[in-house]
Amino acid sequence: MTTLSPNELHEIEMLAVELAERAGADIVSRLGSLLSVRYKTGAETDRTLRNPVSDVDEAVERAIRERLAGRFPEHDVIGEEFDHRPGRDHRVVWAIDPIDGTSNFVNGFPLFACSIGVLDRGRPVVGAIWCATSHALRPGVYHARAGGGLQFDRQPLAPARNPMVHRRLAGVPQFRRGRHPWDLRKTGSAAIECAFVAAGLLEAAAFNAPNLWDVAGGVLLVQEAGGAVLEGRPGAWHDFVRFEPRHGRDAEDTPADLAQWRAGLILGTTAEAARIMAEDAIQVG
Repeated sequence: MTTLSPNELHEIEMLAVELAERAGADIVSRLGSLLSVRYKTGAETDRTLRNPVSDVDEAVERAIRERLAGRFPEHDVIGEEFDHRPGRDHRVVWAIDPIDGTSNFVNGFPLFACSIGVLDRGRPVVGAIWCATSHALRPGVYHARAGGGLQFDRQPLAPARNPMVHRRLAGVPQFRRGRHPWDLRKTGSAAIECAFVAAGLLEAAAFNAPNLWDVAGGVLLVQEAGGAVLEGRPGAWHDFVRFEPRHGRDAEDTPADLAQWRAGLILGTTAEAARIMAEDAIQVG
């Protein structure tokens, strides 16, 4: 259970939506322009350049952090691009991915998102994901607060299913392809796939070892849409409860840190969809 009151949850949700909307506007304004891009892995001459970061990623996260510092200076913030932790060990944590799908963004491929998740002692209580496209064929923010149901751009969203469609889609960005009962898709953005499961556009999605900021905003969306979330690894899946702090790979002598969380996740529109994906992941993971 969350320690936040309903009014606090609503306030935080509306701020998260506002921040996601502003981030989306900033991202769109730079799409197609000459971007400054560096790579976290690989030299300029390396053929295996990975994990691009643009100046927009950094600017968007900086703007979100500045807004949070003025509104909730005591809260902790875990972001992808900056290590600053203003409220380390506070029970409320904002997990921010300023642009999820940066490779798509820097190449002008219109599938990317800004993800904001709010955790209370590790439990997702607010999520807001601005997506470059949506079920409505336009940009918008999928969002929710604990107990409030899924919304899109401040309006309740009840995913509709066409009974004439018998083979649906699933997002499997890292597991090898197995005998899923779905057509498989890879969008290049974990946040979008979480939001699309919540909205019913994907029946399920699996992530091998995402970072906290990749999925913190999306888990609650799926739960509030009535879906299921499993955590673990092939052969040992269990119902997701909360993000647990972990030790870094080479830091067993330091306190566990929520920023080090890494685990497999499976999200489904229903518990049955998540179970089918988990059974197939056991075979191919």
